[in-house]
Amino acid sequence: MSTNKRRLNLNVGINTTGYLANAWKYRSGDRHDINDIGYYRRLAELAHKGRFDAVFLSDHPALLTDPTSRPFHTIDPLILSTSLAAQVPDIGFVATVSSTYNSPYNFARRTQSIDIVTGGRLIVNIVSSFNPSVAANFGNDPLPPRNERYAKATEFLDVAKKLWSSWDPRREGEVPEGRFWDAATAETIDHEGQYFHVKGPLNVPRGQQGHPVIAQAGASEGGIDLAARHGEIIYCNILSRPAGQAFGKKVRDRAVSFGRDPSGIRIVPGLVVILGETREEALRKHELYSGTGSEDGLLARFAKENGIDPRDFDPDAKLDAERFIPDQNRQWAVGMGLGLSDLLSHEKLTAREAVRRSEGHHRLLLGTPEEVADGIIDLWQDGTVDGYTLQPPRAPDDIAEFVQQVVPVLQDRGVYPREYEGTTIRDRYGLPQPD
Repeated sequence: MSTNKRRLNLNVGINTTGYLANAWKYRSGDRHDINDIGYYRRLAELAHKGRFDAVFLSDHPALLTDPTSRPFHTIDPLILSTSLAAQVPDIGFVATVSSTYNSPYNFARRTQSIDIVTGGRLIVNIVSSFNPSVAANFGNDPLPPRNERYAKATEFLDVAKKLWSSWDPRREGEVPEGRFWDAATAETIDHEGQYFHVKGPLNVPRGQQGHPVIAQAGASEGGIDLAARHGEIIYCNILSRPAGQAFGKKVRDRAVSFGRDPSGIRIVPGLVVILGETREEALRKHELYSGTGSEDGLLARFAKENGIDPRDFDPDAKLDAERFIPDQNRQWAVGMGLGLSDLLSHEKLTAREAVRRSEGHHRLLLGTPEEVADGIIDLWQDGTVDGYTLQPPRAPDDIAEFVQQVVPVLQDRGVYPREYEGTTIRDRYGLPQPD
């Protein structure tokens, strides 16, 4: 397959026991896996076997102590990525970092270092923390309001980009005899902003791919602004073609308004896949892994999560999209909650239909390997999405099933590579080198 030909990009989440909170009961392995580097190495090796572009490590720097679930975030993603990259070749790493509770200099130094030692395999997923429990781990100040968090995130990345390019030995001319280097290749950035004051330059040079690829997740207005200004890989919630096309257009139009070329943006939403020898088997697995036990259980959960009185709930009535628009001012993440309302604004669905379209706020594909491959290719082939971030309900089981059963179908159809191509993660995503 030519590197110039557009092809499907796939990442895979490898957080602890898998994406769905209740599916841990049906996975292989034991509860000690989640803090075992050997376990994560096996997951990364599985992903490498499937030729995934990158493994995705979300993060939340607080321990959520729900005894009925499992810890979803444990080992720091940057440290875990560094260890795994030394053991598993080729594959990239998406490491999530909070812009709210980090300094841009330390962030730029750590990530540029990892990108250099991995040969250009790092993607940094920038999030603005939204949980008061996270704020409590970093001091007595309350969580900043949403608009302040996004303004800080924008400046955070402005500073990081300046630092990443502040020392570039490739600009070096002829070094005089007796001099080790040309100090003119490093320049201060002298940043004086609203949130950060940083002199620079960075003491880590510009990397092989310029700087780490920037991923961003968020579909609120502040999130779209951040994606349009800085995001290269956009992790989001897209449940249908019309909703995906509208979201992609909004992000790219916003990028143009900021003077940015939108060709450097890739839309790579989350995807939950549940396989079966038949669609009926996949439906039963969905009910099991979701923890609801039946279709009636799925519907009861839908009503509860959306504040619907069970006495007034008709699962076969068409749903009103406006009823499901999340409050833009709520404390918790807005972007993922927009998926359902966006879906319903384009398709008239009942609750019985809607519960089979989304799981864990992401697009749900149920069925045989061929049916799942059809669904993946469907939104990719017309450019609605550039790829997906697979969120397996169970790890390692559902990663192994996808690699064994779905990846060969995608390869046989000519949309997915059989071998790794390109040197850096930018190469594989067809992203431009930063100026």
